[in-house]
Amino acid sequence: MRIVISGASGLIGSALVPHLRAAGHEALRLVRRPAAAADEVSWNPAAGLLDPGALSTVDAVIHLAGVGIGDKRWTSSYKKAVLDSRIDGTTTISKALAAAEPRPRVLLSMSGAGWYGDTGDRVTDETGPHGVGFLAEVTAAWEAATRPAQEAGVRVARMRTGPVITAEGGTLGRMLPLARLGLLSPLGNGRQYVSWVSLADQLDVIGFLLGADDVSGPVNVTGPRPATMAELTGRLLRVVGRPRLAPCVPALVLRGALGGFADEGVLISQRVVPGVLETAGHRFAHRTIEDALRWATKQ
Repeated sequence: MRIVISGASGLIGSALVPHLRAAGHEALRLVRRPAAAADEVSWNPAAGLLDPGALSTVDAVIHLAGVGIGDKRWTSSYKKAVLDSRIDGTTTISKALAAAEPRPRVLLSMSGAGWYGDTGDRVTDETGPHGVGFLAEVTAAWEAATRPAQEAGVRVARMRTGPVITAEGGTLGRMLPLARLGLLSPLGNGRQYVSWVSLADQLDVIGFLLGADDVSGPVNVTGPRPATMAELTGRLLRVVGRPRLAPCVPALVLRGALGGFADEGVLISQRVVPGVLETAGHRFAHRTIEDALRWATKQ
């Protein structure tokens, strides 16, 4: 397949491009400057600019671009950047897809498990209700921005992804140095669920969805067994050979350090499972958090 990818330099995209090429696909990268290589396509999401003709020769679009949710403190301006980057990019791609002739067959658009808000202990698949909070609002608007492509007949799968387990960044990237020093503690009370997915499984799911012609709409891209925060930190300490010594980090301390992100990015409980993928026959390489952590720390 000939595939265009936004966010190709990000945590997932930088691994996805070589992964797709190794599988025999032609991967083209969207770049926010004049294209300088044969595998680049120029776009300007803030201005809504993407030539539909650049998409008329491809089979699929994978949209991953967006400002990092936990990269900075949640000021009003940063929250606006998080939202705008997702709406602008998704709208630009969706409208270009709708105008392309012929059109690519499929759009795989990134979303987040934040769509469900706080699920507590409740196991939640794609039939679960929409939640409340900033991230729930962002993901709802993000997914709605794919409508022009969907209405034009493009198959759209909205990937509601949880924290991606890789030593290269994200949740594990921040925890791993502390774990290796034996200084890692559960955040909050440790009982909140984390709906993680290994980077290897994230890449495999994308490959699966490219060819799954009968799968569209919301797709939870999370491991089949969400872990509590205490389990995640405890298993990581065991994997790196360190005992658990430090007590839990209180919610008050986390709120002081992280601001609004603490409640929706760290203390929130999300027990989200991949109902659509498992029904469709996808098999996960890493079914438990310890499987994922052992894989990630050996890369």
